Amino acid sequence: MIVEDELIIQMVTKQVVQKAGFSICGVTATGEEAIELAKQCNPDVILMDIKLEGELDGIDTMNKIREFSDVPVIYVTGNSDSYHKKRAAETKMFGFLVKPVDFGELINTIKKCCGI
Repeated sequence: MIVEDELIIQMVTKQVVQKAGFSICGVTATGEEAIELAKQCNPDVILMDIKLEGELDGIDTMNKIREFSDVPVIYVTGNSDSYHKKRAAETKMFGFLVKPVDFGELINTIKKCCGI
């Protein structure tokens, strides 16, 4: 599952992840939709941006998802300051990648997360 507010990054990430052989159960730009999508499709991993459209940021969104799921999360974000890293770590994140992300590193992180 991909949660990203920038349409171009959303599309490229989806294409790269699919080309690597992974399925995408859903893509959204808001935390509110991400929560519902996570409930519906029960993803194996979530690629989460921190800055999102809507009222919730990615970290708040993961805190809400944590109420019903232990799904691994890999943050893919431009918010790499210590404040955001500390907040993200509290959501039991699997990874924290800084934009512009190296797609090879992203795929390797997904593979590690999924035990591949």
